[in-house]
Amino acid sequence: MSKQTQTTRKTVKDIAAAKGATPLVMLTAYDAPTAAILDPHCDILLVGDSLGMVVHGLPSTVGVTMEMMILHGQAVMRGSQSAMVVVDMPFGSYETNADQAFLNAVRIMKETGCQAIKIESGAYAAGQIAHLVERGIPVMGHIGLRPQAIHVDGGFRAKGRTDGERDRVIAEARAAADAGAFCIVIEGVAEDLAAEISAEVSCPTIGIGASAACDGQVLVTQDMLGLFDWTPKFVRRYADLRAAIDAAAAEYAADVRARRFPGTAETYSLRKQGA
Repeated sequence: MSKQTQTTRKTVKDIAAAKGATPLVMLTAYDAPTAAILDPHCDILLVGDSLGMVVHGLPSTVGVTMEMMILHGQAVMRGSQSAMVVVDMPFGSYETNADQAFLNAVRIMKETGCQAIKIESGAYAAGQIAHLVERGIPVMGHIGLRPQAIHVDGGFRAKGRTDGERDRVIAEARAAADAGAFCIVIEGVAEDLAAEISAEVSCPTIGIGASAACDGQVLVTQDMLGLFDWTPKFVRRYADLRAAIDAAAAEYAADVRARRFPGTAETYSLRKQGA
C-alpha cells in the first residue's frame, strides 16, 4: 500500500486552544487561487454561503444550494494546505431535523474533504449540533445576525439592541456551546454583548461586526479587498482592487482597440526549418 504525503491542517483542538490567546484569523474563500493566497495567513478558511451574493450575484444567501457549496468547497480544498476549511450548510439543509442535518453534513464533508461545517444556530438548532458532534462532525455555530433569516428579520440588521433580543442572542450562544460547537461566529452585535458571550462560553468566538472582544475575526474577503462600491460599517478595506481591476480592464480595452495588443512579445512567429 503506497504512502501519500499529507499536509497538516489546523484541527479542532488547535482552534479550541486559541480561546483567550492569540486571536484567530478567518477569511472567506470560494475558489482555489484565492484560497492559495490566503492560506498562509489564516487559521480558518470559510466557504461561506455568502458566495451566493459575492460570486453568483444573488440578492441573499437563501438561494444557495448544496451543489454550490460543495463545488466551491472542493475548489478551496484544492487551493489550501494548512488552514482549517469550514463549509457553510445552506438554508434548508439542516433545519427540519437532526437526521437531515447529519446526512447533508456527511455529504459536504465526503465530497469536499473539509474539516468542519457551519450552521446558523438559532436556539432551535442545538439538537442538530449535538447530533452532528456525537457522530464525529465538527460544528461551527453562527449567532446574532443570521443572513439566512433575512426574510424574518426584514433585512440585514444588528442584533441584541433590546433586552429581549440580547437575551435571545445569549441563549443562542449558550445552546450552541452546550451542544458541542467547537467555535461560534458572532455577527452584528454590540461590543459589550460580544464580550459577555465570549467570556461566558468555553469555545472560541469569532466576530464579524462584533468588535475586538471576540477570540478571532472573520471578514468576507471581497469586502476587505474593496471589490464592491459599498462596504459594511464593520469592514476595514485593506485594498482597493475594484479600482485596480477597472484601470487594468480599461487599459487592456484601449490597447486592443488601438491594435497595441497583442504586440511582438505576445505573438508567435514561424520557426525557420533547420534553425
